[in-house]
Amino acid sequence: MSTVFDPIVSEFDSFDHEAEYNAWFRAKIEKASTDSRPAVPHDQVVAHLKKRREEREANTNR
Repeated sequence: MSTVFDPIVSEFDSFDHEAEYNAWFRAKIEKASTDSRPAVPHDQVVAHLKKRREEREANTNR
């Protein structure tokens, strides 16, 4: 098929590319929805990422 997708309308190059992406995305959703690990509270995640960012910035300013 030689359909040209408008990048403003679609981020996909072809119907096959869109189908592959959709299959990948659905698999990711399925995996996440069956994950039995406990949820991590938002505040804990933010604090962890803040600490990592501060450590990275301290290492780059040496």
